Amino acid sequence: QVQLVESGGGSVQAGGSLRLSCMFSGNVHWNYWMAWFRQAPGEQREGVAGINSDGTTTYLDSVKGRFTISKDIENNVFLQMDNLKPEDTATYLCAAQRGGGPPSLADKWYDYWGRGTQVTVSS
Repeated sequence: QVQLVESGGGSVQAGGSLRLSCMFSGNVHWNYWMAWFRQAPGEQREGVAGINSDGTTTYLDSVKGRFTISKDIENNVFLQMDNLKPEDTATYLCAAQRGGGPPSLADKWYDYWGRGTQVTVSS
């Protein structure tokens, strides 16, 4: 059984930074894809960044160079977000899925989800 709890959201001005955390509970000996998704009101959920057990990362084009995903040995996952823009405003959700290879940013492949943390960027 996997449980995910996000924290670190908040309100910042454009150009600011936030660091999101996702605390993982489960069997850390299995290989997982870990990812951050976001969903704005009235919009579809989109994958922002993913990382696998080997440390291979994947990013949405619009966040490359601004966001950095990382994880620790206990499979907790972090998203450092720099140079934030108003269009980054959304609820950010952590997701996990057992698997190997490059992590997918398609939400259909993920079975485990956190409840989300709100990020609001003002201009």
